[in-house]
Amino acid sequence: MGPLDSLNHLLNFLAPAFWMAAFMAILSRFVLRGARGLGPGPQVLLDFAVCAAVLLVGLWVTGRDGKMVTYGALVLACATSHGWGQRMWRK
Repeated sequence: MGPLDSLNHLLNFLAPAFWMAAFMAILSRFVLRGARGLGPGPQVLLDFAVCAAVLLVGLWVTGRDGKMVTYGALVLACATSHGWGQRMWRK
């Protein structure tokens, strides 16, 4: 496998983490009006880091990429990190 193939595999592996983080930041503006916390840029970075870590742990635990249990954990972890970043416990 060449370097371009490796890059393609890495980007496809991290794509769910990126899109989940981006959609959470976009949609939270409509759902969480008046939330005071991280701005959209740092919030996307925090959510992406958490989601990427969940994908790596899911790959390590299950031995395969794309298991539904990993994607379920991805949703829960992203929602938790987003709530933490928007300081939802203070409401």
